[in-house]
Amino acid sequence: MLKSLGQMSDLADIFMSNQTITTTSKLGWTLQERDPEFIESLMPLWEWLYRYYFRVKTDGWHHIPTEGKVLIVGSHNGGMASPDLHMMMYDWFRRFGTERLIYGLMHPYVWKLSPEIAKLAEKTGAIVAHPKNAVAALDIGASVLVYPGGQYDMFRPHSERYKINFANNKGFIKVALKKEVPIIPAISVGAHDTLIVLADCYQLIKQLHEWGLPWLYGMDPGIFPIYLGLPWGLSIGPLPNIPLPVQIHTRICAPIVFERYGQEAARDRDYVNACYDLVHTKMQQELDCLVQEYGNE
Repeated sequence: MLKSLGQMSDLADIFMSNQTITTTSKLGWTLQERDPEFIESLMPLWEWLYRYYFRVKTDGWHHIPTEGKVLIVGSHNGGMASPDLHMMMYDWFRRFGTERLIYGLMHPYVWKLSPEIAKLAEKTGAIVAHPKNAVAALDIGASVLVYPGGQYDMFRPHSERYKINFANNKGFIKVALKKEVPIIPAISVGAHDTLIVLADCYQLIKQLHEWGLPWLYGMDPGIFPIYLGLPWGLSIGPLPNIPLPVQIHTRICAPIVFERYGQEAARDRDYVNACYDLVHTKMQQELDCLVQEYGNE
């Protein structure tokens, strides 16, 4: 359930109240919880899912340098299960080892909804989705994985499964410009067929909330999908799901390098918008190509 930088920063500020970001703080604001031994313990399960359940095909990993830091930008698929995310992480660890640092940005709500699950996610490198956390990780030489579209992307309708949806969140662009790191797109085909999102009834639920219906767990989810999938059959709301055993194809694309970097570039709104449009356009073009190759299998 990795999330966007721009959208989550305000949420995270509220969520953390008066806490400061240090390497010893709690609730997803520390870089110290990542545990390579725990990641190693998950590799056999991930391998089984990779080889036999999702039958993953992948390419493009030569675009990630064997050393140094990158900002990997992905398109979220498959609801809260996000199977392509886990399969890409398995590919990262089996290629580069569990010691090579990479952190993933995750919605701050996860720590409130299920501290136990959030704690396990921290052991694999999950941190609260906030620009300061992304910068802190890059500052120690780690790579960072972000899905700018967040929940709007992971629960987009099935008819839009081949569309990149960043939900207009541009925080990741500013981080890349400030820290002068290349953006490496990560795309997939098949993962958004592991559940079938029929529609989003958020506006209806929001109206009911305004009439007095409380939000589940007291949190506005921003989306409220109706979908077909396991284990619920027909489900409503952003509930956890078990992905269907659909074959997944993943691709790591060529790095996107901008003309200008630095603090001044990150403060230039027009330039940030142009960089955002460039990344969105290139990722959509890459996804279109992947769909042509594998989308009808």
